[in-house]
Amino acid sequence: MSAIRFGNLSVFAVAARSNLKGRPWLSVKHACAINAGQGNYKGQIRCKVLAIDSMNPHVKKIEYAVRGPIVIRAGELEKELQQGKKKKFNSIVRANIGDCHATGQEPLIFLRQVLALCLYPQLMQDSSFPDDAKQRASRFLSACGGNSVGAYSDSAGVSVVREDIAKYISERDGVPANPDDIYLGTGASDGIRNVLKLLMTTKDGNGRAGVMIPIPQYPLYTATLSEYNAYPINYYLDESSNWSLSTDELKRAISEAKPHCKPKAICVINPGNPTGQVLTRKNIEDIIKFAHEENLFIMADEVYQHNVYAEGSKFHSFKKIMMEMGSPYNELELASFMSTSKGYMGECGLRGGYVELVNLDPDVIVQFRKALSAKLCCAVTGQAAMNVVVNPPKPGEPSYELFQQQKNTVLDQLKEKGKMMSDMFNSIDGITCNPVQGAMYAFPKIDIPKKAVEAAQAKGIAADALYCFSLLEETGMCVVPGSGFGQKEGTWHFRTTILPPVQQLKEMLSKFGDFHSKFLDTYS
Repeated sequence: MSAIRFGNLSVFAVAARSNLKGRPWLSVKHACAINAGQGNYKGQIRCKVLAIDSMNPHVKKIEYAVRGPIVIRAGELEKELQQGKKKKFNSIVRANIGDCHATGQEPLIFLRQVLALCLYPQLMQDSSFPDDAKQRASRFLSACGGNSVGAYSDSAGVSVVREDIAKYISERDGVPANPDDIYLGTGASDGIRNVLKLLMTTKDGNGRAGVMIPIPQYPLYTATLSEYNAYPINYYLDESSNWSLSTDELKRAISEAKPHCKPKAICVINPGNPTGQVLTRKNIEDIIKFAHEENLFIMADEVYQHNVYAEGSKFHSFKKIMMEMGSPYNELELASFMSTSKGYMGECGLRGGYVELVNLDPDVIVQFRKALSAKLCCAVTGQAAMNVVVNPPKPGEPSYELFQQQKNTVLDQLKEKGKMMSDMFNSIDGITCNPVQGAMYAFPKIDIPKKAVEAAQAKGIAADALYCFSLLEETGMCVVPGSGFGQKEGTWHFRTTILPPVQQLKEMLSKFGDFHSKFLDTYS
């Protein structure tokens, strides 16, 4: 075996001089670590500045289940199918992520027409483009530098988009909104991260910022809190009551967390991801009262506000309820988030989103704007898409009927698929699923035999991860284990989207019962 050499010094020589004789397995990484610790042979060995032991430890804690190992395995299986390898299935059904267009949803024609005109203004001369699309594109471009989407926008976003968002919020809530409180971002996730960053304390121990998050939750929150070294304060949604929440649970969670952190904010996802519930007005009022009592900043993730399906369910924005409750609740600090990625639009790849900031200290707003300016601006094309979402065709305009038809078709199909999915899961012994009231997901609870739990422990994975890996290998269905979202100890779940086309969804669900029975038989 030959030694790797650096100048006149081999790795084995480093080992010898580092009192590690007789260890021929010593790697360059080990040698670098040794020298980094002892300060020997400076300049002799060029080591990586960033190594797994020297990188930011908080980044290593980040986990993001919806793009985790099961999804990686799904990609490998897709390649194997393309290479002609025989499987028990003909294709992978990707039900792991809320990516509407990837599962076959057609783009809204009007939105894409406006984008096309913004990107290539010469199309204004094309008579096949409707006048209302041309009017919106012209108005948007007139607010862009040089009338081009290729120019930077203001760090907060293009002015006319912020004006239209404020008008949209005012009409939705019956409460005035100010364009100066609106900030465009790269999807809702960008705004969420930017606001969370403001709330951090940079301290350790009981001085760490604590942020209340629902369990189950969207993994963006735990990932971001890990990266920022914040303390997650988990409050559990009540599965037995259709994933509602109680003030008693909020009080329990914050009381147990206070010795370990400084609680700063409460995050709420409504309609829910991954649970698909829609909060009642009373639930929202209770949360607002609790936030006032505990002096918490409210972060309202409302990206699914158009996705409400269940009879009797209705979306209420936190801002609307907070303002209607009057003093002192209407003085609470609030951030509300919206996106082009969900709703009936499904424009995930365009990365359009905004945050409305309410009742923030003006000095904090100055700092927030400063931080945004360091990023220059978010994608201008995403801002153009958001502009269409908040300023769609109006009655009497040439595109109105087609736009409404496309919008209603998407939402009606999601409603149908949500009911189809929950009904099917509830028809299988050992699986229970709350009604899909809103959003784009079902979060069924599965009974997993003790033998399967033990088999999963032997593999070093959660029992529901074993279940989801088995489902993928047997049927080609890619879903995400509930352990990636958080769940009550001793319970097991998985999250699936309701996005695949109706026919594909029927085929997927028809296979599910057979798989579940086989899984139980294997581990009974």
